[in-house]
Amino acid sequence: MNLEPSNQINLYSLENYLIELSKLFVNKKFPNKILFSGQKGIGKSTLSYHLINYILSNDEEFGYDLNSFKINPENKSFKLMQNKSHPNFILIDVNNEKKNIDINQIRNLILSLNKSSFNNKPRFVLIDNIELLNVNAVNALLKVVEEPNYNINFILINNNKKILPTLKSRCLNFKIQLTSEESKSVINKILNLDHSNLINKDLINNYNTPGEILRLINFANYNNINLNDFSLDQLIKKIIFEKNYKKDNFIKQLIYSLIEVYFRKNISLTNIKLLNTYNYFLKKINETKLFNLDEETLFMEFEEKVLRG
Repeated sequence: MNLEPSNQINLYSLENYLIELSKLFVNKKFPNKILFSGQKGIGKSTLSYHLINYILSNDEEFGYDLNSFKINPENKSFKLMQNKSHPNFILIDVNNEKKNIDINQIRNLILSLNKSSFNNKPRFVLIDNIELLNVNAVNALLKVVEEPNYNINFILINNNKKILPTLKSRCLNFKIQLTSEESKSVINKILNLDHSNLINKDLINNYNTPGEILRLINFANYNNINLNDFSLDQLIKKIIFEKNYKKDNFIKQLIYSLIEVYFRKNISLTNIKLLNTYNYFLKKINETKLFNLDEETLFMEFEEKVLRG
């Protein structure tokens, strides 16, 4: 199952945001700096791609269908963005081998934006995971965002993490939210079946976004795991015991997500011990990511002190 936002031709449960922004575009009041904030996996990137396609395909054959909130796969702009060759679209995100968006990526962006446009259409810069901009990168970005060249539009995506107020204040902010029922409805539409038949209730009840659940299902399918057979605790133990996280970066990120879900499920203000444990492991996770430390030690300690403690 391909979950990349750039491939999602349907938009589910976020239609109101697109309607509001499309009205601004029609009335020539479209903001050139937009910030989408919300939990990771809620659909912020998918919404961004639909918005961009709606505008870029405005005068193209097979343009965006605003009535059904659907991208036509035969659309020229969609195909060019799939091939990463659209002259009016630039994507900035963390490179696979890196932990942050670095200054060189922003410098290359600035060079690209200073070049003449191929046409008179708006140009879009989509920056995903902006909370991962390093200090030098965010300072360089501030300069170009403050006074963008003519017809250049920035869409920034933040996963409910702290970002510089100076960057946030320059944008029109949209807080993207879905209820639990809306998230479940999105999953069922994407899967074209009832996801509750695939996942243990203990797991599904502690996940908040469609992206989280769909990636969990992808992981289970790839590793021949029946998610109906596992509670949250059991799944974490299995991944740690079998060291699945050593296989690729996605599984490593999955177990970080599962650990956070575990604390969301069990933590409370009255449980001071678990609250302190959560803060302890949150710090260790951040240090492990920042300094590229050994994940195995962290995961084994979590399994021993928390799951068996």
